[in-house]
Amino acid sequence: MNGYSEIEREKANLINATSISLEQLEKSKNETLYFEKQRAMNQVRQRVFQQAIQGALGTLNSCLNTELHFRTIRANIGILGSLEWKR
Repeated sequence: MNGYSEIEREKANLINATSISLEQLEKSKNETLYFEKQRAMNQVRQRVFQQAIQGALGTLNSCLNTELHFRTIRANIGILGSLEWKR
């Protein structure tokens, strides 16, 4: 009878240890999922930000190129105008 109760106690201890291990594993899994979700969200934010910056840079370059084009035309008109007055 004494050996049987020892076996039952060991069995209960193993069940308890297994239960604790499963709880810890579940907690670790949930923490990992949370951090992976945060990492994915940060990557999306970073990509959106990079695309927004690239779009703004493209718009800015386009505006600057247009302004430079207009200034060049005005300068050429000014040069041509001064050449006509000299004749």
